[in-house]
Amino acid sequence: MFTLKELDFFIYLSENTNVSKAAKDFKVTQSAISLAIKSLEEKIGEQLFDRVGKKLILNERGRYFKKIVEPHLIALKDAQNIFTKNKMGGELKIIASKTISGYILADPIYQFLVEYPQIKIEKKTANSEQIIKELHDAKTDIGFIENEVQDIELNCIKIAKDELIIVTSDEELAKKEHFIDTLLNKRWIMREKGSGTRDFFLTKLGKLSSKLNIFLEFSEFEEIKSVLYHKENLTCISRHAVKKELEEGKLFEVKLKNLSFERNLYMVYHKNKTKTKLFEEFMEFIKKSVGNQKE
Repeated sequence: MFTLKELDFFIYLSENTNVSKAAKDFKVTQSAISLAIKSLEEKIGEQLFDRVGKKLILNERGRYFKKIVEPHLIALKDAQNIFTKNKMGGELKIIASKTISGYILADPIYQFLVEYPQIKIEKKTANSEQIIKELHDAKTDIGFIENEVQDIELNCIKIAKDELIIVTSDEELAKKEHFIDTLLNKRWIMREKGSGTRDFFLTKLGKLSSKLNIFLEFSEFEEIKSVLYHKENLTCISRHAVKKELEEGKLFEVKLKNLSFERNLYMVYHKNKTKTKLFEEFMEFIKKSVGNQKE
């Protein structure tokens, strides 16, 4: 009979090959991880991983086993949650876009943990495309994204508003208002494909997006800001992400004529998600803390 711990270790190592990191995350010894995997393989009668140096690489038998066992493991954990549904305890997995994670969620999460110190929250950061995939794969409980999702499998709750602005280090350029089409041939530094910020901006541009000179793409805000100090560069970014630089006069907002980039921020979860007390309390806390926007 497999143990939940063996299956937890197996699923983790199927996605992260470093045994020492697994031991650290699970707060056990490396030998405990290795023995659990060996025990699992002996029970199955198959080797699930190829040993390459100190890494465990999932092989074809392991991939097949994972495909079968992962949905059942998720169902078992949901069953556990049902029995603790009215208890404020446990662990919540959340995943947020870089804008929301870096500039909006940090303090509400801190305040929630101060109020409920027995709770553990695991937070990851990803772009909107990756967040939606994790929700579908049941790898996370709640996602936070910038664009509303048209997906019948997901429930989407508006929690706040955000504003994207055009930013430069060229103070002279920022002294005047511009029509967006006069700026398209500049060097634009953009977020990577799959980013909610990028998708929203390009959608708002409509047909003009085909004329946008995307010179360079980065996945991190700090990377984008570091090259904005070349005056020929522009970006479209959340006001939250450049608040400090705007206040210090290091970067400047380029005002646009007849165009703005206001958007909503959303909390998203799978419609089949088991709604434990922790899950519901956290969602209500976030809506109140961030400032739920009414229709």
